Amino acid sequence: MFSLTIKIDYYSLFRMSKRICFHILSILVILLCAILLASCRKEDKIEVRSKTLYSYFDTVTFIYSYANDSEETFFANAKVVEDNLRDYHKMLDIYNQYEGMNNLCTVNLNAGKEPVKVDRRLIDVLLFSKKLCEITEGKMDIMMGSVLSLWHEGRISEPQYLPSDEALKEASQHMGFGLLEIDEKNLTVRITDSEASIDVGAIGKGYATEVAAQALQERGVSGYVINSGGNIRCIGNKADGSKWVAGIKNPSDPETLAVRLQISDCACVTSGGYERYIQVDGKKYSHLIDKATLRPASYFGSVTVITHDSALADGLATGLFCMSYEDGLALVRSLDDVKCIWIENDGTVRKSDEI
Repeated sequence: MFSLTIKIDYYSLFRMSKRICFHILSILVILLCAILLASCRKEDKIEVRSKTLYSYFDTVTFIYSYANDSEETFFANAKVVEDNLRDYHKMLDIYNQYEGMNNLCTVNLNAGKEPVKVDRRLIDVLLFSKKLCEITEGKMDIMMGSVLSLWHEGRISEPQYLPSDEALKEASQHMGFGLLEIDEKNLTVRITDSEASIDVGAIGKGYATEVAAQALQERGVSGYVINSGGNIRCIGNKADGSKWVAGIKNPSDPETLAVRLQISDCACVTSGGYERYIQVDGKKYSHLIDKATLRPASYFGSVTVITHDSALADGLATGLFCMSYEDGLALVRSLDDVKCIWIENDGTVRKSDEI
């Protein structure tokens, strides 16, 4: 944008008649508007529409259209996104049950008891999570609920506190995918250990976002972006063919950007400890817990994954955050269509070969 600076002698202006003042100010406003319109002419080619959702996955979700579609079409598409996010929010909720469905809260409450009949879609989430657990060699494990719940309690308490070593060690005896039985034929799920539980915080939001994005694609939609708490999923390009610009925050100063990217028809997901954390005695502890130590991972300030699938990006970002750069780079190189950016605690930016 151009800027316009105008100096006015207010004492002289005050001595003018009200009529003259009005005319002068009107001319200035017209001139300023003309400059602003001229500087924004390119942006005016695309009419951006947006909708904000506040109720799902404990975050704010933004839906944007750069497709130059009608208001009616946009709200119909936005409803498709919201309906999918709502369904998966309820299905993957570990704190609340909902009438007419058995969700993860139901499964956790029945740990150590009989198998629970669930929706096929929930089975698919669990199977996908198991696959990611294997890919990351256990660094992304949804069966860490017993340990993660201790850190969650410490984070939401007032004042915040750190779980004790004894409590973490005891909880660690009740985690691992070996405690989860999935019966695809009968659509049932059973946790064999009564003290174990599922927590899909590392993948749930990304999975739901991907389902919503694919639902839009099935409708022939392009030129949309879903931003679910920083989990970016863009569908196609903008109406003028240009790519999307994604910014990666500086972990040491989240009000600024460390990296800018141009992306197209993909997901871009960042895991970092600078937004959700426990602060005790002035020190911040990330909410991302390393399965090997049972404590917050501290390899990096943030890890960003760019790939075709939001669920994959979400799960990989968590797993890569909990492993060394060398191990993470080897993993990224072993996968197709996966790019990664690591920002170390000192601000150093590392990128995979493809970027």
